[in-house]
Amino acid sequence: MGLWSNIVSSMGFRDADDLDDEIFDEEGKPKLVPINDARGARKIGVSVFRPRQYDEVSDIADNLRARLLVVVNLVGADRALSQRVIDFLSGVVYTLDGKMQRLSEGIFLFVPSNVQVNSNEPELAASGSYDSW
Repeated sequence: MGLWSNIVSSMGFRDADDLDDEIFDEEGKPKLVPINDARGARKIGVSVFRPRQYDEVSDIADNLRARLLVVVNLVGADRALSQRVIDFLSGVVYTLDGKMQRLSEGIFLFVPSNVQVNSNEPELAASGSYDSW
């Protein structure tokens, strides 16, 4: 046993050979999964739309399918268009296992499944469901 091993064992740490058994499998491959650093992480983008025609909804859906966050501003849009846009995007976000959140009157946030939405304001959390719109 070397000097370093004596120091490590006197401090209460395990022997390096014991650690090798836990870190590597029988074939010598590491059992640990590497964690990517922040520079290697995928960046999440936000798209903001203000649709005035129903034809624009496919562009919004394409952004959701690309795993981007989407903010839809329907302030000033007529009620029929707003209802059709919300209905269509609710279906898109449902197929992506995402969520819809009402941010304010006429402004909605749609997120794919890789994004978690937390609200500190109880009225937004309660009003963010599909049924309350």
